[in-house]
Amino acid sequence: YKGKIILITGGGGSIGSELCRQLAKMEPKQLVILDIYENCAYDVQQGLQFAYKGSLDIKVEISSIRDKKALSRVFREHHPDICINAAVHKHVPLIEKNCVEAVENNMFGTLNVIQCCEEFGCGRFMMVSTDKAVNPTNVMGATKRICEMIMQAYSTRRVVKCSATRFGNVLGSAGSVIPFFKRQIQAGGPVTLTDKLIIRYFMTIHETSQLVLTSGAMAENGELFVLDMGKPVKILDLVQNMIALSGMHDIEIIETGLRPGEKLYEELLVKTEELEKTDNDMIFIEREDAVSMDELGKKLRILRLACEADEDDGVRKALRKEVPTFRRPEEVNREPREKNPNIL
Repeated sequence: YKGKIILITGGGGSIGSELCRQLAKMEPKQLVILDIYENCAYDVQQGLQFAYKGSLDIKVEISSIRDKKALSRVFREHHPDICINAAVHKHVPLIEKNCVEAVENNMFGTLNVIQCCEEFGCGRFMMVSTDKAVNPTNVMGATKRICEMIMQAYSTRRVVKCSATRFGNVLGSAGSVIPFFKRQIQAGGPVTLTDKLIIRYFMTIHETSQLVLTSGAMAENGELFVLDMGKPVKILDLVQNMIALSGMHDIEIIETGLRPGEKLYEELLVKTEELEKTDNDMIFIEREDAVSMDELGKKLRILRLACEADEDDGVRKALRKEVPTFRRPEEVNREPREKNPNIL
């Protein structure tokens, strides 16, 4: 990354801003922060300007990756060497009710970014993905699975080096569950838990961002990197430990029910006997055949027509058709419930 012009889309977000802070230490030629939310981008800019006392060349562009014309202007003006796409709608329950927006931003926004990389000579495209793209049960995960398909299909053209990195929940990111539980405990409870069976993978925002940059740097073309997030955490255990550490042992835990599209178990598929190892023991590569550009084109045309109809149900139906692994949450959640009938 040293001496390179680096564009970070979603650079004002939780992961994007941490990527900016870590990249700043690597002496890039220029750091271009693109975000639709000017306050977030401004905060990152001010923090870096203060930390580096003017020695770091920082540019801020206020735009959405949905806007191809504006995105092209940014690429034309700055000519980035590396583009990291972290501009994503990620909150599962909100996205379930805003399917059109999710597809337009997550999918077609990613398509815009990778097309601009090709058009303006950006040599490397890196995409932030998620464990929710593995056998998705929600719209957010399904859109990110299509994004992975876009990345892999475009990698076959060999114009831009492309890669994606999957990881689980990030401690310290916007919407992170621990600060939410902490506030409830400090208020004397109750602590609300969607389901006492729920399990998640966690990693700190610093370590996640570091591994995203490491995997992107080692990419040859078309890799789908998977981070080893360690052992999954039972959220019930997490809540009980937090209550115990607070010293307020009489706090009630209330189960509120899974939210729309939510899965009890997220999957990263970090099965070391099945994945290809890298020089970093925290990073693996999942090998799968890329869809052809023709096949990708057909999928995108179907989803574009669904978006133009401006009906969330129609978009959800199209996603189910075009993402073969998209399953209904009740199907996926049935087995763990049957194995743990007395958890309550």
